[in-house]
Amino acid sequence: MRGLFFSVCLLLASATGIFAANSPGCGKARTINSQQYSMQVNGKTRNYFVNVPDNYDQNRAYRIVYEWHQLGGSAQKIVNGENPNAGGVLPFYGLKAIANNSAIFVVPDGLNAGWANQNGEDVTFFDQLVQTVESGLCVNTALRFSTGFSYGAAMSFALACARPDKIRAVAIISGAQLSGCSGGTQPVAYYGQHGTSDSVLNVSNGRQLRDKFVANNGCQRPGSEPQPNGAQSVKTVYQGCRSGYPLTWVIHNGDHNPSQVDPGSSTPFAPGNSWAFFTQFT
Repeated sequence: MRGLFFSVCLLLASATGIFAANSPGCGKARTINSQQYSMQVNGKTRNYFVNVPDNYDQNRAYRIVYEWHQLGGSAQKIVNGENPNAGGVLPFYGLKAIANNSAIFVVPDGLNAGWANQNGEDVTFFDQLVQTVESGLCVNTALRFSTGFSYGAAMSFALACARPDKIRAVAIISGAQLSGCSGGTQPVAYYGQHGTSDSVLNVSNGRQLRDKFVANNGCQRPGSEPQPNGAQSVKTVYQGCRSGYPLTWVIHNGDHNPSQVDPGSSTPFAPGNSWAFFTQFT
């Protein structure tokens, strides 16, 4: 009977390709704090910030969010935030403020302020971050998430392609395929957002990224391409997706802006949409 129960558990876990487990850092004193760190990756020094929840509990397995900056940006700028009224992002892409100490955040620095991912070196950086952070902190290994804007969105897309077994869901904000897509045949829960007036990365780029995971996730295409309702963003939840692999697409009429707002609101909608998408997984 126990063997049958175990088999059923394995079957359910394998339905999403990501097995729930506590990381090696669970149940012991943490070795990582909220600060900047560095590591060697392929002979290069790579820097990153970690933010640990207040009142961290070594016996609680936290969700973890990897956040990648735009071209010319930095991890420090993501941590500090920039003026959202001038095209900047809120601190930690606005997610830390609404996470209520329920998540660990990791914010890496790109080489040459970007994510060219030459020979997969930025994916290797991610692999080492997973190993290092999860050895020092208690993480639910089935609840790893990745988000970013522009080049940072491209890096999150590259991880969805190359590490579908390590990433539960991504939030792609105004992205394009700039960091590669090694693999790219397996499903990953996918939130995408783009503006029809994007003057840096045309909306066709975001649609191309989305459509790869529409196919990978087995979703049904809507009868027509979703369009914004004037200045109001429009959210489309795709139907028929494989169990555990939803796909949501938000289209707006704005430019290349991570902090787009709807009429009558001063609050960017990307943080709330992204966090709601991530937290549907428990």
